[in-house]
Amino acid sequence: MILAANMANMRYAADITAGALKIPESRLIADLLLRQVDDEGWKDAIVTKNVLQARSPATARRLTTLIRRRLETMGPDLWKLVRDGKGTVAIHAVFVAAVKHSPLLGDFLEIVVGEQYRLFSKSLTNSMWDDYLEGCRERDPEMPQWSESTRKRLRSSVFQMLAQAGYIEDTNSLTLQTVHIADQVLHYLKANREEYVLRCIQVAP
Repeated sequence: MILAANMANMRYAADITAGALKIPESRLIADLLLRQVDDEGWKDAIVTKNVLQARSPATARRLTTLIRRRLETMGPDLWKLVRDGKGTVAIHAVFVAAVKHSPLLGDFLEIVVGEQYRLFSKSLTNSMWDDYLEGCRERDPEMPQWSESTRKRLRSSVFQMLAQAGYIEDTNSLTLQTVHIADQVLHYLKANREEYVLRCIQVAP
């Protein structure tokens, strides 16, 4: 019970190491959510039919858990953008769900990436992530003590998501670039008063 309480109070978690945005997989999960399939339907799709084309049932379940938790922070209107949206619409729809699901990602955008844009910096650096994690402990004393390998995997996942969403050119140069969030996604966020997510994603000039 004490462990569960601590986890409930914890702001930062390492669950995003399971993958970046995973757009094709997110479209499939969004479809299952929209069709409101029952538990047997989920098991049939994820395990029996292996619609995610995962290497093992355990991998399929782990990926499904991550994506489903992301998408369930939002509602059916966003799920439709994920499932049916073209190009950046689907990418940005998944990205905002990832931001809502993971304050570790959202706060990095607002605190670090936003500052670099304001300073007219040309790129991010790996050390910015390391410094950010140190600051996270001040904001969340319950944050776990992650190993160096976990910290690197988290950094890799976050930078991959930033590249997919368009904030950085690629994960090698980490060059910052202007990004325009898809109008349909912004409309959803504003209509549902997702102030935190809007604040995090609108850091680019």
